[in-house]
Amino acid sequence: MSNMERLHRIKYMLQHRKCVPIEDFMSELEISKATFKRDLEFLRSRSKADIEYDRFLGGYKFKDGTDVNKIELTGLWFSEKEATALVLMQHLLSSLDQSGLIGPHIEPLSAIIDGILGQSEATTKELRKRIKVLGMGSRKNSMDNFSEIGGALLKRNRLNIKYYAKGKNEETEREISPQRLIFYRENWYLDAYCHLREGLRSFAVDGIRSAVPTNTKAQEISDKDCQEHFAQSYGIFSGKATQRAKLRFTPEHARWVSGENWHGQQVGSFDKEGYYNLEFDFNQDPELVMDILKHGSGVEVIGPVSLKNKVKAELEKTLKNY
Repeated sequence: MSNMERLHRIKYMLQHRKCVPIEDFMSELEISKATFKRDLEFLRSRSKADIEYDRFLGGYKFKDGTDVNKIELTGLWFSEKEATALVLMQHLLSSLDQSGLIGPHIEPLSAIIDGILGQSEATTKELRKRIKVLGMGSRKNSMDNFSEIGGALLKRNRLNIKYYAKGKNEETEREISPQRLIFYRENWYLDAYCHLREGLRSFAVDGIRSAVPTNTKAQEISDKDCQEHFAQSYGIFSGKATQRAKLRFTPEHARWVSGENWHGQQVGSFDKEGYYNLEFDFNQDPELVMDILKHGSGVEVIGPVSLKNKVKAELEKTLKNY
């Protein structure tokens, strides 16, 4: 363990345990008493950490009133592998940001990483040049309200929004209690409790025409309830699952589909002829129909009948265009 990593570990232990006996430091960090004393002196003198020994509690702690979050530990070091991983992470994140939502916020990170690598800067440029992420399904619409949405999420306040629903081609004004942001299929969605509809809804962020934060506290929905509502059904079209899809893919298409994740609780299996049978629960089906149509003659809808009829009707309408 490096000296700097050890100093961060000492700070972390003090922050989270409040009072730590010296024996715990020596045991967990695998250091001697003398080494701990030197680290303690460094934190006190160089990082201005107000750390004291509490005889009553029998351990070290931050003095009452000390703002531990303001303690600075300079000299952050990375190995070559760690620095390379940082470059890849930053570049992939930038590439995924097709809508320009977070680009301005992570640009400073690029400069910091290049500064850390120093002489290896040419390597960072080479890595960025050699890695490409193509966002084919992302929508490049303006998302000017992203910061307001993020602020309301963190402060746990409600938002007044004007929302344009592309499917219905209509705009509505709503008061919502934001619960979480989802990055799904290269686009952003906001899961929220809609006070107009009195239920959980998912909003495409690029459909939010305006977002005005309020001082009213958001209505809290438990993680369990959000998970049950948004995770049971297929894709972003959420709601409690009411139907079960059964699809059968040809051996050719099975080579791709068998490795894909269509649903968190999907069940897939091959039959003796090499066909791949895929089953999962869903509620609304617009997105599911689109995914099925992408496979053309390579898939057959076994059930339910309503889903089979919708796919058939869509294919018949498509044929009329040719």
